[in-house]
Amino acid sequence: MENEIEVVIHEESGRIDKVLNERLKEYSRSQIQQWIKDGQVSVDDQPIKANYKVSKGDQILIRIPEPEELELIAEDLQLDIVYEDEDVVVINKPQGMVVHPSAGHSHGTLVNGLLHQIKDLSSINDVVRPGIVHRIDKDTSGLLMVAKNDQAHEALAKQLKDKTSLRKYVALVHGEIPHEKGRIEAPIGRSKVDRKMQAVIEGGKEAVTHFEVLERFTDFTLIELQLETGRTHQIRVHMQYIGYPVAGDPLYGPKKTLKGNGQFLHAKLLGFTHPKTGENLVFEAPLPEIFQKTLKQLREND
Repeated sequence: MENEIEVVIHEESGRIDKVLNERLKEYSRSQIQQWIKDGQVSVDDQPIKANYKVSKGDQILIRIPEPEELELIAEDLQLDIVYEDEDVVVINKPQGMVVHPSAGHSHGTLVNGLLHQIKDLSSINDVVRPGIVHRIDKDTSGLLMVAKNDQAHEALAKQLKDKTSLRKYVALVHGEIPHEKGRIEAPIGRSKVDRKMQAVIEGGKEAVTHFEVLERFTDFTLIELQLETGRTHQIRVHMQYIGYPVAGDPLYGPKKTLKGNGQFLHAKLLGFTHPKTGENLVFEAPLPEIFQKTLKQLREND
């Protein structure tokens, strides 16, 4: 089954993917480019290439295939379970693992592993995100909490919303930060230049990040960060915004950077009030091996 969208060019000019991205705000440019590549986009009934430049009067037809139904499969991924009881699970997620299935990531996600190792998961989120209270990026390692029932999920989500949970990260950033600590308060929203990215924009959602310098190297600084809010890519966007992008970040950092498996960003500390017992729980996860080796090399070079 396919949905069809017709677009008639009036005054627009330029590459077809860019023009369609401006017209069809609900779809990303990369998604539109994929449709062009797959032959789903035609002009006057003729399939076109990605570099096609539109002309006045062009009649563009886009055939959007029905999304594939994601099949949730339990997989033995040997997840690192830091803590588990009848209500809550704390996982130390490895770098490179996606949190939940999506288009292009139907296997090997944290949720696939949870379905194998955990008997019960909350059902508050949609079917592909059982138990997931909050996320960390694919190439960010470290701690996140998972709810095993709906009551626990609601309680943990409320702590995140009320900013009463504790989340501390460690990051290696480009540049030598001169001051010992800082507070970044800058609203974040979807980038108007690239829809895959977030950016500091006027009218964005409130975002607050605190940081403290742990160690300085030549051209790099190791910092600890604490989140007040939890916007998508918040640390990565905020550090780029103040001129110290996270090392290894493929989206927000420079191309010439340290070799690793993505950004040098680790969710080191996670604390929250247990939803049933009221006990304050705090967990800490060591830096990944690649992170530790890189720090060792930086120290030796200095």
